[in-house]
Amino acid sequence: MPDAGAAWSQRRDTVPLPLQVDGLCYRVDEETLIDNISVSIDSPGISVILGPNGAGKSLFLRLIHGLIDPSAGDIRWRGRPPDLAQRRRQALVFQKPVLLRRSVAANIDFVLKPLGAGYRERRDQILQAAGLFRLRDHPARLLSGGEQQKLALARALATDPAVLLLDEPCASIDAGSTLQIETLLEQTSARGVKILLVTHNIGQARRLADDVLFLHHGRLLEYSPAEAFMKCPKSPPAQAFIDGNIVL
Repeated sequence: MPDAGAAWSQRRDTVPLPLQVDGLCYRVDEETLIDNISVSIDSPGISVILGPNGAGKSLFLRLIHGLIDPSAGDIRWRGRPPDLAQRRRQALVFQKPVLLRRSVAANIDFVLKPLGAGYRERRDQILQAAGLFRLRDHPARLLSGGEQQKLALARALATDPAVLLLDEPCASIDAGSTLQIETLLEQTSARGVKILLVTHNIGQARRLADDVLFLHHGRLLEYSPAEAFMKCPKSPPAQAFIDGNIVL
């Protein structure tokens, strides 16, 4: 895959870290889905939000992005709440890609046209980096699952975000697409973009994570550098998860 640095400029503004989360809770009726999470993330690179299904990983991602309001607690990106101004500096890619019913190229054009002259060249660079240039005239809805996810990621990166948030971007896609996406994420991180990646795939976490947040039943049980977490997790659920056991 071509180097993503050829497709996207270096970050033009400062990444809004630290991300400070204090006493974060989210409840639906009488059920607590996010339970008093407090954490400060000030590290560059890729922070992986790890845990079994139902741990609250995707919900936590949406809360820190500002898509939904917490029931209690506070979220600050470099001292500011996740308001519209902050969200414009971020891009969120969902597990199920949300694409326009247009061609592959037109999906990228949608976010690049406001930039004015030269956007087509930039679009073609982006599609090359994502391995989608040969499919530029295909309807997006007819792409494979892996191709759709790569297009969703390419469109997110076309906005030149300071922060990229991803919710299980490689779930249910083929190994080749997973490798391309992981390579693109590593290249993007190397350019200075902060990445927060939700996954329940321990192998992917081992390959990509610089640090790990481990969630279980809506609680943050651990936050540590990836190497320390993988070698010596501090909680029994995390150890069981790393060992490949079913964690209830």
